[in-house]
Amino acid sequence: MAENNKKSILYPPGGILIWIIIYIELITYGMAMVALAYYGSQERAIYHADSLLLNKSIAMINTVFLLSGGYFAAMAVQFFKKNDFGKTSAYMLWAMYSGIAFLILKIVEYYSKFAAGLDINYSPFFMNYWLLTGFHWIHVMVGVIILFIIRRSIIKKQHEASLEDLEAGTAFWHMCDLIWLLLFPILYLLF
Repeated sequence: MAENNKKSILYPPGGILIWIIIYIELITYGMAMVALAYYGSQERAIYHADSLLLNKSIAMINTVFLLSGGYFAAMAVQFFKKNDFGKTSAYMLWAMYSGIAFLILKIVEYYSKFAAGLDINYSPFFMNYWLLTGFHWIHVMVGVIILFIIRRSIIKKQHEASLEDLEAGTAFWHMCDLIWLLLFPILYLLF
């Protein structure tokens, strides 16, 4: 029993490297969000006025897309452990579709901001908005690519595919979910 506990601490799902990356990403985003909250508290009225220019409906739909993708990715891991590669592949595909839907809807939101002149130079709030959501967009895109590569491996190799790779990919995906769950209220609701 002690050996199992030791193994789970030293060898987390997906391997230690992905968790080091995730912790670094979360710390980096955390510091950026604390800075945003701090500067927003210094210029509350300006940040509030700028926050009202964001589309909360699109952000809420994107939240549903990412959380759905996280659910589908988690289900893929469960079916992989049962050696049900067909369902694993299907759930991974739905996770990828959820991520792609997020990316497309975010581009729609970005386009509307550009069209309204709300670019990175518009204000300190929008500088933070573009940097934080832009880097997050890139992370989601990378997450979709990771899931695509792992899914392809599962389809081709099945029994040779790695649970550790799948867990690492879904851990990265869940990191994207978590970051969005912090960004969404701070950018769209806090101010």
